[in-house]
Amino acid sequence: REGPIPKMLAPCLLRRVVLTAPLVFVVALLLAEPVTCDQEVGTAIPAESRPCVDCHAFEFMQRALQDLKKTAYNLDTR
Repeated sequence: REGPIPKMLAPCLLRRVVLTAPLVFVVALLLAEPVTCDQEVGTAIPAESRPCVDCHAFEFMQRALQDLKKTAYNLDTR
């Protein structure tokens, strides 16, 4: 009679581990402290010295256009 007990116990333990692992992960996420910014209140870069969003978008589009030109040139040379 001792033979069938370990065979029945293994699936039960496996199912318990499969169900417990995500639960432990979720509890760990809930108990973790949120990341905070270390920047002091008075150390923010003033808006006048930061580039505007349009400037960033323009620079990004310029780089993307250059990459496309390089890719097109490489395809043409092949």
